[in-house]
Amino acid sequence: MAYYKDIREYLEVLDKKGKLRRIHRLINKDTELSPLVRLQYLGLPEAERTAFQFDNITGVKGKHYSGSVVIGALGGSEEIYAMAMMCKPEEIQERRAHAENNPIPPKLVEYGPVQEDVHMGDSLLEHGGLDEFPIPIFTPGYDPGPALTAPCWVTKDPDSGIRNVGNYRVLIKSQTKTGIDFCRPTRGVAIHWNKARVKGQPLPAAIVIGGPPSVGLCAVVDFPIDVDELAMAGALAGEALEVVKCKTVDLEVPAHAEIVIEGLIDTSVLENEGPFGESIGYMSLTQPRPYFTVTCITHRKNPVLLGYISQFQPSESSKIKMLGNSASVYKHLRYEAGFEKVQKVAFSETSDSIYFMVIQVKDTNTEEVWKILEAAQKYRVDSKIIVAVNDDIDPNNFSSIIWALSTRFQPHRDSKVITRPCHGLTDLSLAPNEVLEAARAAYDPVLPTQSYLLMDATIKWPLPPVSLPKKEFMDRALEIWKEEGLPELKLSEPYHGRNLGYWHPEDVQKAEWALQGDYKKTGELQATQQIPGGPHYPLPPDFVKK
Repeated sequence: MAYYKDIREYLEVLDKKGKLRRIHRLINKDTELSPLVRLQYLGLPEAERTAFQFDNITGVKGKHYSGSVVIGALGGSEEIYAMAMMCKPEEIQERRAHAENNPIPPKLVEYGPVQEDVHMGDSLLEHGGLDEFPIPIFTPGYDPGPALTAPCWVTKDPDSGIRNVGNYRVLIKSQTKTGIDFCRPTRGVAIHWNKARVKGQPLPAAIVIGGPPSVGLCAVVDFPIDVDELAMAGALAGEALEVVKCKTVDLEVPAHAEIVIEGLIDTSVLENEGPFGESIGYMSLTQPRPYFTVTCITHRKNPVLLGYISQFQPSESSKIKMLGNSASVYKHLRYEAGFEKVQKVAFSETSDSIYFMVIQVKDTNTEEVWKILEAAQKYRVDSKIIVAVNDDIDPNNFSSIIWALSTRFQPHRDSKVITRPCHGLTDLSLAPNEVLEAARAAYDPVLPTQSYLLMDATIKWPLPPVSLPKKEFMDRALEIWKEEGLPELKLSEPYHGRNLGYWHPEDVQKAEWALQGDYKKTGELQATQQIPGGPHYPLPPDFVKK
């Protein structure tokens, strides 16, 4: 099956598979839309989450908008994300690793549906500029205005010409002006902006909204700066992405996108921007940021405005970042650093899918575990807590991780703390807000110290078996469960017992007797193993026998 040509084709598939809720009632984009979608992340299990499509939209001033707004289409759940990649959830990391190692450059075409309507010059404001579209307020009551949360910013390196496609939030300032938040100085657009600033030139940019799903899946992951992310999007799709030339800037954009906003990012001055509800779960404050001036808008008829529900976790944003970042680290550790014993990588969504990482390893030793942990920390310099677990631990299940830390980990022996100047100023635990604001405003800031905690929660020596029924009995129970039509299960490791090495042959025999109905043989055997009475454990000094 060919990859989705555009977001509309993908939405049809979501609809057929019951993963799209269409809302036809009149919805206020500024006060109702985001809170309505937010409810599913607060009150539904992940398996029941869907994308939402709103096609009857108004705003606080009473305007009725054409087109529709879609939220949750790329990261409503892991299942939805896998559908965007045309694979099974368990295939995501290998599929992304293969794609990142086999980029497919985009294909330039003369025309694409995204240029059905073209507004520039006088016609830009005649059609309302950015006000033409139903851009929501995502944290009503706190955000200062509407925002694009799923923008794919396309820029080019002023020296090499290599494209970057990144997801950087867009607060709307006027009909023809927006802010842009780079978040960190190592992001592709920030590097391009600084190079343009040194040259004394503005940075040409284009905001792509609603391209083929693979574009959005690439925009939220930090690739090396010399990687063309449109080629990565083609690799995820398995075919070259069709692109067209922009009308007013020297850039190429997906031909089958819904909306493209062309313009220039000023490099000579900054202006205040914000606040905004951030994916880490707090409001960011008003801060100096670059701004973007619109020179042209092109779009399809009745465009689909794609957005991500972000802000507090779990969210669509945290799910997309978690799966993308996990796949990126997995590829690095397994295929670039050569750690073949790495089985899976996961980030906790509640850590903004950045700060808490878990690495699942198989058949390795303590020395190699530490090499893996240190390699992961160097690759993901924002991840401040990294835990290694065995392959019987589900790295996506927090209860399973806590069990491993509780039974296989000693803090004094199995942890290391690394300190260095922080990588960025977005972590609110670094210092009070006024200190962080002063550092952000300084031309050459003194960066606070950041620390990183590495923890080896793997098995160090043989342990008794996991106290669950053996796999064959759990598998039989699963068959009965399905035959009885009971609710669908989502199991995580460990869901069955396994021998971890410290188990006597006599104990194996006793369990076999029990399954043959001969448990009395165990009683008879143990009657021959009597020892003199009395306490056989060390007693506390203050123990007084009653």
